[in-house]
Amino acid sequence: MEAPHSPAAEIAAARLAVDSAEEMRELGRRLAALLRPGDLVMLTGELGAGKTTLTRGLGEGLGVRGAVTSPTFVIARVHPTLTGGPALVHVDAYRLGGGLDEMEDLDLDVSLPDSVVVVEWGDGKVEELSDDRLHVVIHRVIGDGPATGAAPGTSEDTDGIGETDDRRTVTLTGYGARWAGVALPAV
Repeated sequence: MEAPHSPAAEIAAARLAVDSAEEMRELGRRLAALLRPGDLVMLTGELGAGKTTLTRGLGEGLGVRGAVTSPTFVIARVHPTLTGGPALVHVDAYRLGGGLDEMEDLDLDVSLPDSVVVVEWGDGKVEELSDDRLHVVIHRVIGDGPATGAAPGTSEDTDGIGETDDRRTVTLTGYGARWAGVALPAV
């Protein structure tokens, strides 16, 4: 058994092609069916990759209240459930420079047991919240491979998808015992 806050072992992984904003939202809706209270989902991708679009789909799939928009300026938004399932806590850690210490004021550790916590830009900042987490990496595809730079502007409606090239490669990696036996490739 792993000690608390030790690096979690990768348990499950899948790579998917996503060709439109609607497909990204649908991926979020399908992922929501796998999520349960206490799940931590980390989203990684350049500006305009589709992180907020995916989170909109998660919110739709979880049946939460309120429009899911980027929490960039408020840092975190809580979307209560309308269906009796877990609430969605949507965090944008882009402006937070330090690790978990700087995020303590958000009380994510308090929210985590009863909610699905989705953190954009959380790499190196929130891994210590849970050994069990789903890491979603989104790459814009240009030509034959993923993009290496940032997308040219984003819009609140599409999170960048649809502005230039809609194609994305999404890599899902489950860490910890929670994700053992979860069929991520089936998503």
